[in-house]
Amino acid sequence: MHASEARDLWHLIETVHAVTYFAPHCREANAEMGFRGFWMGYFGTRAAPMGAVGPGVVESTFGGFETEMVLKALPDAWGFVEPETAVEGRARAAAQAIREAMPDCDDHVSSLLGTLDRAVESADATGRPLFAANRDVMPFEDLVEDLWQMCTSLREHRGGGHVAVLTADGFSGCEAHVLAAAASGTDPAVLRDNRGWSEADWTEATTTLRVAGILEAADDALTERGRKLHEGIESRTDDLAAPPFAAIGESGRAHLRDGLIPLAASVVEAGWIPFPNPIGLPEVV
Repeated sequence: MHASEARDLWHLIETVHAVTYFAPHCREANAEMGFRGFWMGYFGTRAAPMGAVGPGVVESTFGGFETEMVLKALPDAWGFVEPETAVEGRARAAAQAIREAMPDCDDHVSSLLGTLDRAVESADATGRPLFAANRDVMPFEDLVEDLWQMCTSLREHRGGGHVAVLTADGFSGCEAHVLAAAASGTDPAVLRDNRGWSEADWTEATTTLRVAGILEAADDALTERGRKLHEGIESRTDDLAAPPFAAIGESGRAHLRDGLIPLAASVVEAGWIPFPNPIGLPEVV
């Protein structure tokens, strides 16, 4: 398979996964479980498969968040909600959101589970603790919850590889987001403010990338070197994300793609996900 297929499948998988951040029902469910505010719910539910971990584990595995932002949520979150409750609650809420977006999705979802399961089971967990923790979440009694959890495992598999590539290339968390904003044309405030970086942090990271010849001094657009560097990062991320999809074969990838397109399109049509957004997800068209 061509590694770019992994990016195309991520696009669909990430859209299904993203209901957990943007669907009103999911935000309400986090509050009902006991989390105090959106960001405690975000850090708590996403980290929960790893157990009651501290802020350092989350800062290192999530990648790109300013330290103090994480410290505002953890470890306090575990005093309000047990990790097991958060794991079950976020999957239940995500499934309800998916059904709200596509009410007749149950039969459609059931046909995808075997293919998704093969992809997840074939994925290498080395250096990917968030993926490994999500992979090891026991199956639920609800098929849509299982589909969402498998999509989440695969998105965390890709995310772990992406963080590894950025780290290997020497990018700090803030610098990685400055690069992403320049490459996508996203308003820097969308990434800066949603990752806890101050304007001073952003300015320092921008200066570093200018000095490195990655950004133009005049307008902070990518230089030719910066463009090639960004393309290389994305290509290597695709390479690292490809093996689980290579393992299911061409027919499996086609089945997964055809099955996920209507699910992802329904989520987009529900209007919950803003474009652009802080997770770098492009719109399904």
